[in-house]
Amino acid sequence: MSQCHTGGSCAGQEKTLDAAVAQLEHERQLQRIRHKIVVLSGKGGVGKSTVAVNLAMALAMAGRTVGLLDIDLHGPSIPTMLKLADARLDVVDGKLIPAGYEALKVISIGFLLEHPEDAVIWRGPMKAGVIKQFVHDVAWGDLDYLVVDCPPGTGDEPLSIVQTLGACDGAVIVTTPQDVALTDVRKSISFCHKVNLPVLGVVENMSGLVCPHCGEVVDVFKTGGGEAMARDMGVPFLGRLPLDPNVVQAGDDGHPFVHRHGRTTTADNMEQIALSVLIACEPSSEPTSSQPLKEANMRIAIPALNGQLCMHFGHCEQFALVDVDRAQKTITGISYLTPPPHAPGLLPRWLHEQGATAIIAGGMGSRAQDLFAESGITVITGAPVDVPAALVTAYLNGELVTGDNTCDH
Repeated sequence: MSQCHTGGSCAGQEKTLDAAVAQLEHERQLQRIRHKIVVLSGKGGVGKSTVAVNLAMALAMAGRTVGLLDIDLHGPSIPTMLKLADARLDVVDGKLIPAGYEALKVISIGFLLEHPEDAVIWRGPMKAGVIKQFVHDVAWGDLDYLVVDCPPGTGDEPLSIVQTLGACDGAVIVTTPQDVALTDVRKSISFCHKVNLPVLGVVENMSGLVCPHCGEVVDVFKTGGGEAMARDMGVPFLGRLPLDPNVVQAGDDGHPFVHRHGRTTTADNMEQIALSVLIACEPSSEPTSSQPLKEANMRIAIPALNGQLCMHFGHCEQFALVDVDRAQKTITGISYLTPPPHAPGLLPRWLHEQGATAIIAGGMGSRAQDLFAESGITVITGAPVDVPAALVTAYLNGELVTGDNTCDH
């Protein structure tokens, strides 16, 4: 132990200095994260992780640098929902390197478990310590947004992350329309008030049902409960997300539905929710800004045979590349290109090089969908046979009726 010049111990001063250095490093880390959003719900099973994943992805699609932090220590689902269940983290210079999905940086306790089925049996202090490490000891770098997926309730984990992050932009509260959920979710809003966490708004999930045949939203179950609760408690209402088979399939496949299923009702609603959050955090951002949630100018690829959509993209003779202005919902140009000889994995890369941002297809195998998603191309399957201009016009107007994916390989 070191001694001062008077012969006394300097251990106390050294500990104080170490604490001051650690606090300074912590503050510097937080300063590199511009906006912090906490996704909460007082009730389990309402789709909170689904909202967190797709909110993060929608913000990344808007050109923002986004981190996704999963602090559901007892039931982490983010690794599965992003096809990262086998990911393991590296350590560089004493900091964990986040796993990556597309442009997202992701941290979850699931990456640190030896086996996915291992149970985490921790008391409050240990939970708080790990959550603090997930902020301080991770190489997040410079982030525009950090989206935090919390477990249900108002206990250790939500309190720890709010205390660790300090000033946050606010919370997104997720509920379903039923009274049994709303009673518990009200407690989340009260929690936010007590810890001085602004409420960005309420998302009413599982509101209505998307018909798997026609795509129409049917009010099979109760709707409007989340909106009424938000109005009653004086907080914003962000929007509704219906029950949608595409959401279930996307979660099982390990891909955010907002990225995979293009201009479906559910994806459009999620993008509007994300846009509301973005504008709340960045008041100068408007839908017509230079980085909207989806670019105003798009290039949509359509596999064509004899001038109409070819039901399997790998068997087409040409690709129609349709340039559109999404803000005006107009087609600005159409060109036809002959693709290179068909080979596994080639067409997604080739279309990406041609500037395609979406593809409308009749049928497409799951592996091909993965490759298109990796190339940043939104996939819409189940489209009917029609000329490219008609398909794109229907897509822009939200009137494209899609059926079953006609490819199963």
